[in-house]
Amino acid sequence: MSKVKNILRHWLPLAAVTTLLCGLVYLSVQQSLRQGANDPQVQMAEDASAALVAGGTPESVLAVAQVEISNSLAPFMVIYNDTGGPLASSGLLHGTVPLLPSGVFDYTRQNGEDRVSWQPESGVRIAAVVVAYGGAQPGFVLAGRSLREVEKRESQVEQITGIVWLVTLAGSLVVVAGCELLFAEKKPVV
Repeated sequence: MSKVKNILRHWLPLAAVTTLLCGLVYLSVQQSLRQGANDPQVQMAEDASAALVAGGTPESVLAVAQVEISNSLAPFMVIYNDTGGPLASSGLLHGTVPLLPSGVFDYTRQNGEDRVSWQPESGVRIAAVVVAYGGAQPGFVLAGRSLREVEKRESQVEQITGIVWLVTLAGSLVVVAGCELLFAEKKPVV
């Protein structure tokens, strides 16, 4: 029984460190994937905001094609007035302009920008960047796109990290047990 205790005494700290490191790797990669999902929307929202401040109309800053956000991966924009009412949109949810929670407008009004994972309905998750704009008719620009592909990649990273974690735990247990058995002090035979 003392051999098992010795094995566990040496292996458990390795298991803890392995678990921590695998968790950190997963979290780092997951956050990198998720934050990268905002990159096109930041550019779209900032450019549209600048065009609106310069006197452009909401319709003039939108892409021509309409996007059904429940099933498309294409980026889209929605222009909202200062009270959160939609003015123009290239993204529709089942034929209607999606509405953001009022808290997003409140936060964006105070901070100038908000980056959110938005779920307008079950099964539809959007990486959204919301930018406030000033000028004669202030409001908000939302640029968004589906998180579907990013979430698939996150799931793959989770699976790979889980497999590496289990293999590393098993491998380290085998090494610790082997070393314990190999280097165990032999009791003299009397």
